Amino acid sequence: MTSNPDTNGLCPVPFMQQELFPTEGGFLKGRLCNPFPGLPSNVTCCLPCPHADWRYPEGFVEKTEVANWLALVVFILNCLMLLSFAVLPTKWTHRHYLGVCLAIAILFMELAFIVPLGARPEECFNDITPNDMKSDLTCAFSGAFIIFGGFSVVMWSFCRALSLHLQICWDVIPGNKFFYGTLVFGWGLPAAGLAVALIITGTSYRFGSICHINHDHSIADFWGPLMGFSAAALVIQFVTLAYCVHVYIKSLLDNSPTTDGSSGMPQYTGSVRTLSTRQAYRRVRRVIQLQWRGIAVVLTIIGNVIFFTVIFISLDNSARGTPEIILKSTPWLACLATAKGDRNQCVPLARELGPNEAATMAVLILLSLSGMWTLIFLGRFSMILGWIDLVKRKIAPTREFVSADARDLPSRNRAYEMLSASQQDNAKSPEPLLSSSPSDMSMSTLRFSGAKAVDPEAYGREQKYTSPVLSFSTPRPPSATHRHERGLSQDWDPQSSFAQGRSAPPYWYGDTKS
Repeated sequence: MTSNPDTNGLCPVPFMQQELFPTEGGFLKGRLCNPFPGLPSNVTCCLPCPHADWRYPEGFVEKTEVANWLALVVFILNCLMLLSFAVLPTKWTHRHYLGVCLAIAILFMELAFIVPLGARPEECFNDITPNDMKSDLTCAFSGAFIIFGGFSVVMWSFCRALSLHLQICWDVIPGNKFFYGTLVFGWGLPAAGLAVALIITGTSYRFGSICHINHDHSIADFWGPLMGFSAAALVIQFVTLAYCVHVYIKSLLDNSPTTDGSSGMPQYTGSVRTLSTRQAYRRVRRVIQLQWRGIAVVLTIIGNVIFFTVIFISLDNSARGTPEIILKSTPWLACLATAKGDRNQCVPLARELGPNEAATMAVLILLSLSGMWTLIFLGRFSMILGWIDLVKRKIAPTREFVSADARDLPSRNRAYEMLSASQQDNAKSPEPLLSSSPSDMSMSTLRFSGAKAVDPEAYGREQKYTSPVLSFSTPRPPSATHRHERGLSQDWDPQSSFAQGRSAPPYWYGDTKS
């Protein structure tokens, strides 16, 4: 950084005198200004903007642009995953609205890194004042995207953890009310939080080319609610996992016979159905097998959010002009004045004022790679197979023969023969044909014939339906009158008709609910 004698005033290099700059424009509260020892009390010296260039080694801030490019790659991959959700059938994607909304929320966070790549914004309004959302439009968009995206990610992680908790611990399947409630809760609350954060706190350039929320009142209107819902989602997730462990251990100690149908026949203990421990374990295990991806993505994202929050709050505290921070930063400021602005000599002293370069770089990289967790846990290899299948069907569509219409055949070959009941006995079994509905083949048997057209009216006479002798369409045996008409003996033998006697117990199939 080069000094300007016109703006340094009475302050030593590299500091600049605040009284020489206008009091309007930019984010005035973002200035790092303090009285300097040995100067008049009415002289205030400010650290040149951008401030991050002085706290970290030379070239470190430029390296943080890697996070922006990583976010661009992850953004493209997430868009492809959402396109797969929209185009491919469910059998390939196994999509769910909770996962789709979580992926969309991730996209908003990635946009906060992508916008500065195209806009190349100016971080500073003047030599000592950073830009904010009012003085720079790019700052307004990047700050809004990261606030809304971060809040939405936490809310949808909370909704997913709550949905899993209801299914496993309370055996409740979320319905339409839960669906519409989560849509309002997952998008409405972040929108309200964004409005409150922008009006009360605002955003400004504080580190790199991305605008972050300011530190004034940020705990109350952003970081506090964010940490509250993150902690709630984490607690619900751990309670759910603890219940799973409890059910698993209890199932190992349960020696009672199972009643879930695996033994062949269900058992009954009365009119009220009982749920054994092993049944609960099997139900929980099935849900875990289907929802383990959601559990993993929620735990990972919530863990990252807590890490981000701790680092950014630490940055907020280091930027406050409290007497404790001023006293703590005095050795570093004195070093800058003694070294004539050589920041590399004073970097070790600046590390005590907040997160070091390793922690800061880790936060930016993890924040830009937040979308990777949705790709890893919500994306499936079957999506690639689904796209291959879709391309194959578009390039070489299969041609199906429909029995009701054979337009690709000459008109002279359009002949169908409807066989009567008497002719079906002597005719060969016709080849099965594709039909638009199962009922098309229920009234008669159609067979394509290459001979001349057969008059369908020749087989149009009505025939009285005669019930077969061995018909068991009803659960009662034939009456005595029917047995006499059929020439059967009066003593009906159930075994002759493969029926069960009265002493045989009835068979039940499937789950029986009282």
